[in-house]
Amino acid sequence: MISRVLAADLSRHVGGRVRIAGWVHRRRRLKTVTFLVIRDRSGLTQVVLAEPGGPPEETVVEVEGLVTANPQAPGGLELTEPAVGLLSEPAEPPPFALYRPSVPAALPTVLDNAPVALRHPRLKEVFAITAASVAGFRSALDGLGFTEIHTPKIVSSATESGANVFGIDYFGRRAFLAQSPQFYKQALVGVFERVYEVGPVFRAEPHDTARHLAQYTSLDAELGFVGDHRDVMAVLREAIAGMAAAVPETGVEVPEAIPEVHFTEAQELVARLSDEDPRGEPDLAPAHERLLSDWALREHGSEFLFVTGYPMAKRPFYTHPDPARPGYSNSFDLLFRGLELVTGGQRLHRHADYVSALTARGESAEPYRDYLAVFAHGMPPHGGFALGLERWTARLLGLPNVRQATLFPRDLHRLTP
Repeated sequence: MISRVLAADLSRHVGGRVRIAGWVHRRRRLKTVTFLVIRDRSGLTQVVLAEPGGPPEETVVEVEGLVTANPQAPGGLELTEPAVGLLSEPAEPPPFALYRPSVPAALPTVLDNAPVALRHPRLKEVFAITAASVAGFRSALDGLGFTEIHTPKIVSSATESGANVFGIDYFGRRAFLAQSPQFYKQALVGVFERVYEVGPVFRAEPHDTARHLAQYTSLDAELGFVGDHRDVMAVLREAIAGMAAAVPETGVEVPEAIPEVHFTEAQELVARLSDEDPRGEPDLAPAHERLLSDWALREHGSEFLFVTGYPMAKRPFYTHPDPARPGYSNSFDLLFRGLELVTGGQRLHRHADYVSALTARGESAEPYRDYLAVFAHGMPPHGGFALGLERWTARLLGLPNVRQATLFPRDLHRLTP
């Protein structure tokens, strides 16, 4: 049997006979001839049948034929004198025409029929961008001496006090789906100094918005021996730059020095640039994030903006306070094109400080006993960040809904497919 050739490699076989295999992307039947466009993982190949007919769209086929130059064919080449064989039964019609350049279906139709709908080249390309971004993230942190880790997603207690979690029955015991790898990645700073993870996280928060999911992919990193949160910000900048470099076709540029404003300055900017006065509020609203991003682009030419020093009241108990302003934290958010993309900061690293922080919040240290024990055995000053992969891809490609950048999304209403 002739070895299979991909569409992208046909130019090396002009004048020879080859075997291709893939899906019938489009079938155009004329009176005396049929054109089949075959789709494989690398692209499209046109096949010319000398008679009407041919299998329906999305049928899986293999074709042997002569590679012939034709400027009007996809890629300038086509297969003539073909022999077409079916590798599956004739396919049922897809939920919408996958050969059309745009997606002729609303988002619910796409999501309901995702296993087939994602074959559309435009939808598929979104996840090629996602995959390349993750590769860029890994490459950047590998180059900075990080070790990739893989931590449990079934845990015995909530990661962040007060946040909603999915409870599960674990062999008769109460357990939860992990909200983040926070506790584990901190503990592993004591082993490897620098760690990162790419994995799912779960948030049982009843949001029904275009920016929230019940399950998403988090790109986490944690590093030891930091001076403060700015060392973490510097590493994050390198990780983001690595992700952007991996998808140059998107045209995003990461400044050498991402501009930053303190939370209190951010609130003053919002008050000055709008009719609202958020001063005194403990967080920024989505509208404020958009306004601040517009300001950063206008004043600094940057699509990225660090907001630092969020109030301690809005940060998890493990966050390190600002020594000069204890009511504020050594933490940050990174805004990208009007949306919070990353949250991070410096963590507490002394056992006594953890006990004090939990006591101040009226919480018992007992549920965190195993976590806190790590800090009684010597931990360096450290910090880290978490980046939402689906948000990154959505903002990168200008997608209005994060579900468009999510394979089989899970949200308040969707549990299938």
